[in-house]
Amino acid sequence: MLNYLWAFMLLAGILWAAFHGTMAQVTQGALDAAGEAVSLCITMTGVLSLWSGILEIGRQSGLLDQLADRMNPILRFLFPRLPANHPAGKAMAVNMIANLLGLGWAATPAGLQAMKELKQLEEERRAGIFPGPAAAPDTASREMCTFLIINISSLQLIPINMIAYRSQYGSANPAAITGPALLATAVSTAAAVVFCRLMEFRRE
Repeated sequence: MLNYLWAFMLLAGILWAAFHGTMAQVTQGALDAAGEAVSLCITMTGVLSLWSGILEIGRQSGLLDQLADRMNPILRFLFPRLPANHPAGKAMAVNMIANLLGLGWAATPAGLQAMKELKQLEEERRAGIFPGPAAAPDTASREMCTFLIINISSLQLIPINMIAYRSQYGSANPAAITGPALLATAVSTAAAVVFCRLMEFRRE
């Protein structure tokens, strides 16, 4: 759907420029935007590499494991049906920690791993290895839905990516977004937690 939407907007812009005689400006704008896109990609690659490296250092030093253990009470509250010490719990904890630092790209591998583990958990529930009702095949489980909602709401203490974007485009104070971003994501995450818990109570 998004592909069609972008194609429509591009075609509409080109037709508008053709009818108004501004094709030269459109061409120049496309070239300028392409150059900015390459520059932005290089900048964000550096930022992502730096923080992904820091996360890897944290993983190898055992710091991420300790932080994941500290998040067990939160995970038990959000995912009451998740078996204790299940591999999905650690993957979700790492994903949430990365999101707290505003590293959405670095959080993606852990998020994908969490979804893979949660899918395996549902298969084990259907096989009777773990107790409790299981979701139908090819259907998202309760834990999957909750994790996705929490992941999308994404509480961010330090919006690293947004700060990098603002710096790239010449902001006088790139870190000024920190306070508003923290407030906005705190509200969105609180709404997500309330919604997930209400849905969990309705299912019980």
